[in-house]
Amino acid sequence: MAHFTTQVGLGQLLAIVQIIGADFDITSPGILSWLSAGYSLTVGTFILISGRMGDIFGYKNMLVIGYAWYAVFTLVAGCSVYSNYVLFIFARVLQGIGPSICLPNALALLGILFEPGMGKNMAFAAFGACAPTGSIMGSIFAGVFALAWWPWTFWSFAMVLVAHAVVTALTIPDTQVRTIQPRSLVDYMNHLDLYAATIGITAMILFNFAWNQAPVVGWDSPYVLVCLILAVLLFPAFLYLELRVSKFPLIPWSVFNRDNGFVLACIAMGWASFGIWVYYIWQIFLVSRGVSPILGAAYLTPMIISGIVAAGSTGLLLGIVRPAWLMVFSLSAFLASAVLTATLPPHQIYWAQIFVCTLVATFGMEMSFPAATVYLSNSIEREHQGVAASLVSTIVNYSISLGLGFAGTVEVNVRHGDSPKEILQGYRGALYIAVGFAGMGLATSVVFLAHTYWGSRRGSKVEASE
Repeated sequence: MAHFTTQVGLGQLLAIVQIIGADFDITSPGILSWLSAGYSLTVGTFILISGRMGDIFGYKNMLVIGYAWYAVFTLVAGCSVYSNYVLFIFARVLQGIGPSICLPNALALLGILFEPGMGKNMAFAAFGACAPTGSIMGSIFAGVFALAWWPWTFWSFAMVLVAHAVVTALTIPDTQVRTIQPRSLVDYMNHLDLYAATIGITAMILFNFAWNQAPVVGWDSPYVLVCLILAVLLFPAFLYLELRVSKFPLIPWSVFNRDNGFVLACIAMGWASFGIWVYYIWQIFLVSRGVSPILGAAYLTPMIISGIVAAGSTGLLLGIVRPAWLMVFSLSAFLASAVLTATLPPHQIYWAQIFVCTLVATFGMEMSFPAATVYLSNSIEREHQGVAASLVSTIVNYSISLGLGFAGTVEVNVRHGDSPKEILQGYRGALYIAVGFAGMGLATSVVFLAHTYWGSRRGSKVEASE
């Protein structure tokens, strides 16, 4: 449910973004993309510190807190109808902190409840399978509630999240052995690595904000440039604190190796492509094709079946093939779905390209996320499972938000009017950015695959010589 509800929060907005935009008199495509990007920004930014908090305060406890936080600001998002879009964006940004708490701690619970092997592989695959299902269900119910009044989309979801918090507290086992026992406030700050975390989070927010705000106000705006420059200056400071100063760094040293770097790079580029794809295919449905939110959700329902198939296949393949192969397969799926959508004639028959997209796109999601999570989980010490889970989720969600910022910049600059042709041209320009990200990711995954075979070959030669 942690992954399911995270994707509900994304999918419910995508289905009714045009309705909400019309209600708030939003005409700028940059502001419209903020309604989605603001949520993914905080989901990705706060995950690392949330995983560390789970190591200290308990994964189950943090999961309950995450659901409660998520419920409160989902309620506020609905109530923003009585104010303006600024409050709605503010609520969406804070809403994303809830999933950022839930995701790493739910994954960490799976990491400690299952030993490495087929059971753990299938558990993580099942976790990944909830992504397309959650997104589609969020879209369907958003479309239904929008027939009455769109705020009910958020108010009803807040009620569901409260129920999740209660059920989690009563039913999920807590088998965590907490090896970190701080004894004072200073000790807590050191174990949480608050100094480095504050600088890192600030840098990520400023960098993301600059790219997502630039399509709204332009790159010639002084505060956008200041935010970007400050972010670039703060990133090295964060790395210095993590590597040289922090007694308990957020990212353990065991993560810093070449193979993990390849895996995370593939994840970043694949999910940046996916974030652009899922946002703009909805814009083509709602604006260029002129369908209702419910029909748009119906277009994507095959993703539920293909997602289950992809997740099950991934769970089986994780114990058979190298993770690098799964990265190659997943990036190929991300690339294919981006190309099919970028070249989509808006009024083409559904079965020609849209249907094929729904079958292909889920393989990118369901192969990359579980493979990366299991790979990092198995390479990190048991007491740092929260960090392992956090790192993958951070890359996934931050890349979605940042990718939208890049795509929004392109859309604004290639679209020169409000005619259907110009609007579609802007969408396609953004989608070609998704093609570029997926293409770079595929090339990286091929290099990773070659590297793993080369490493195995060199290892075999060394053993033979010994």
